[in-house]
Amino acid sequence: MVVVRQAGVLLLAALISSRGLFAQDGATHDSLDQAAAVVTTTAADEVKVLLRPVEIHYVQQEDVLLPRAANIKALYVNAWAFGSPKLWQLVRLADETEVNAFVIDVKDDTGCLLYPSSVPTAQQIGANTCVRAKDARARLDTLAAHGIYAIARIVVAKDPLLAERKPAWSVKERDTGGLWRDRIHIAWVDAYNDSVWIYSAELAREAVRLGFQEVQFDYVRFPDEPRERMATAIFPAHRPGETQRDAVRAHVALMKERLRPLGVPVTFDIFGLTASVTTGDLGIGQVWEDFVRVADVVLPMVYPSHYYRGAFGYAWPNGQPYHIVRSALTDALHRSRPLPGSAEIRPFLQAFTLGRRLPRYTPFEIREQIRAAEDLGITSWVLWNPRSVYQRGSLRPKNGAEPPATPGLSGTSGGQ
Repeated sequence: MVVVRQAGVLLLAALISSRGLFAQDGATHDSLDQAAAVVTTTAADEVKVLLRPVEIHYVQQEDVLLPRAANIKALYVNAWAFGSPKLWQLVRLADETEVNAFVIDVKDDTGCLLYPSSVPTAQQIGANTCVRAKDARARLDTLAAHGIYAIARIVVAKDPLLAERKPAWSVKERDTGGLWRDRIHIAWVDAYNDSVWIYSAELAREAVRLGFQEVQFDYVRFPDEPRERMATAIFPAHRPGETQRDAVRAHVALMKERLRPLGVPVTFDIFGLTASVTTGDLGIGQVWEDFVRVADVVLPMVYPSHYYRGAFGYAWPNGQPYHIVRSALTDALHRSRPLPGSAEIRPFLQAFTLGRRLPRYTPFEIREQIRAAEDLGITSWVLWNPRSVYQRGSLRPKNGAEPPATPGLSGTSGGQ
């Protein structure tokens, strides 16, 4: 107890003085060269973050150091960024802005893992051969020391590594009996198969033991492919009379029940349109009520660039970030309101420019989405940029002052 108390004093002192406590060393990373095109760092940024060699692996972090789950302002951090010096830049950004949480890939849509796993299925399929951060525990200690809430993102059904190494768990091609693949030639696992979901649940259990405060499941659905392509797919674990919606609903409940003893929020990413479409399941098995009745948090991906022309009456959805996000989240709140104890809504917001589409997403477009959520009383959000590159001007500084709004090509009116 004395040792723990002394370590706690060190932790508190570091937080008060500089928020610069880093439980990490100068370990090399075998995979960083492969990520060079994605992760860029500068020596100047790296040295601005103080590194202190204090070992805190055995310290139980105090809850008071972490944000409440209902006040999350998060950045998505891909596994490459988490495992590289890029992480220190993102920690510094969180230190200086309103950001208080990171959503970190524990298993991404390649099937590769963040760290070596002891889960038997992961070992059997070779998922430990492509880990991104062998010192993940030390890096999580760093986040805790800086008051950053760590959320483990785990992709479920889009797992080509699992599909290829365990073909009995995979979607099959009707004509050949081989692996079915989507339009970009990615193999998927069978979302009717219990084992697929249990594998992700076991990874989530392990992630919590490692130090994550929340688990978040993505690709909790069937492939979003054209009807003609889906007609060629066979799902071996499909039970007679079972629909895609039945399978997703049952397995979401299964995940929540299996992870309940851990005492951490269990959350799910879903299509933004799920909140607005009142009939059917979008062809992927997702229905709003099936998630909000079970989850602690649902995260609709309300990216304006992903809405079709004419959505909510706007000819150019990508050019109307405020109106699209507000309209989508209004639908979400309306669907949840009649359901007692329904899940918290924490939207994923667009912090990227999709290809050559205009407008470029500058701090103005990003702040407009945040403003739309906050105008509806939604205080939590996650910014998504697949490269984990974020613009400081889109975030409030720690003192709470609003960043200056400088409209680009988008506006808050017109376009209808």
